[in-house]
Amino acid sequence: MPVPDYEYYGMMAQTWDLFRGDTSNWEDRSFYLDMIRESGQPVLDVGCGTGRLLVDYLSQGVDIDGVDISPEMLTLCRQKAEELGLKVTVYEGDMETMGLPRQYRTILVPSSSFQLVLGPARAFTAIVNLHNHLLPSGSLVMPFMKVWKEGYETSWRQTGETVRSWDGATVKRWSRNWYDPETQLESNEDRYEVIVDGVTVASEHHLRSPATREYTQRQALDLYIRAGFVDLRIYKGFTHEQATGDEEEIFTICGVKPG
Repeated sequence: MPVPDYEYYGMMAQTWDLFRGDTSNWEDRSFYLDMIRESGQPVLDVGCGTGRLLVDYLSQGVDIDGVDISPEMLTLCRQKAEELGLKVTVYEGDMETMGLPRQYRTILVPSSSFQLVLGPARAFTAIVNLHNHLLPSGSLVMPFMKVWKEGYETSWRQTGETVRSWDGATVKRWSRNWYDPETQLESNEDRYEVIVDGVTVASEHHLRSPATREYTQRQALDLYIRAGFVDLRIYKGFTHEQATGDEEEIFTICGVKPG
């Protein structure tokens, strides 16, 4: 079976929500809602995946669309919305080339999804396209995370184990990561197994090399500035405190398209 040309397929997509568990208390949930109240609707969730935020906000009456590169994740998102009796609008596409039928007051790129755009030229194309999808005075909100720290293990380690509620199968995941400080690129490798009565009935291997790019605060801010954003704010994690230096594990940038 050929490997798809998009990420988050197969068992990675199928187990995404299983391994995440309850996300209702994640800090970014209320933070992004604050940003939406400040900047307004409609909202676009870029890299919406299975709809962790999209379906949640939609159920609260937020006018929000989603876009993702993975058709498998979008299928799961639609199913999740349908189970709640919600009509969700999602598009398949990437940040660089998407051409959606309307513009937005707030664009969110949660879960550091922007860092999946690896090359500097591609990253600039992507942020310009996000700028183009904003209404005047609209805001782009994106977190950036530190993908590598001293002491991280590069060897295989178990990173997930759960039991599927519908059939009692045990699902396990092992992962390993490595990082090149010169290119600021991290690579990921994952193995999945489905086990029934002690027997492995399905397995899958995923290799993404490279997978993500790390950004300094200066590099991320420069992207915003080059793309034409103003009124730049940089927050510590998902708080309303101003970020300090590059020791922050997560920082979030909000920039405004000139009105």
